[in-house]
Amino acid sequence: MNPGSHTQYKQSAFDSFCKKVLRNEARDFFNEVKRLRGKEVFVSELSERELGQLATTDMYFTTEQVFNVHGFDVVVTSESMAAALRNLPQRKRDIILLYYFLDLSDGEIGERLNLVRSTVQYQRTSILRELKKMIEGVSVDD
Repeated sequence: MNPGSHTQYKQSAFDSFCKKVLRNEARDFFNEVKRLRGKEVFVSELSERELGQLATTDMYFTTEQVFNVHGFDVVVTSESMAAALRNLPQRKRDIILLYYFLDLSDGEIGERLNLVRSTVQYQRTSILRELKKMIEGVSVDD
């Protein structure tokens, strides 16, 4: 085998290798584009519900009520919820805010307020009923 043919063979093999790599990369790219097209949806094809999930509402002029609960500030943006919470006694308000806004368990709330866990749970469920009536505008004494 002469030296020129060996060099030509190496160049031919390298050329073939490069073409295979490029062909496989192109195939992978087009397969990825095809896969993504299957998942993409035009905005015009979205339902009202799906569009609503993508939208956001700026709340520049909403009033915020800040409640301080055991050293934590809890911000309530709903005016009706803030009014109902203001009408609750401090202890009841603390239970609701600690549970729903600070994500503490009934046991953790009980430790903070020196109550038994079952008492916290019972009071929380009764306070929720009371809040619901307040927000709906029905008298609590019914």
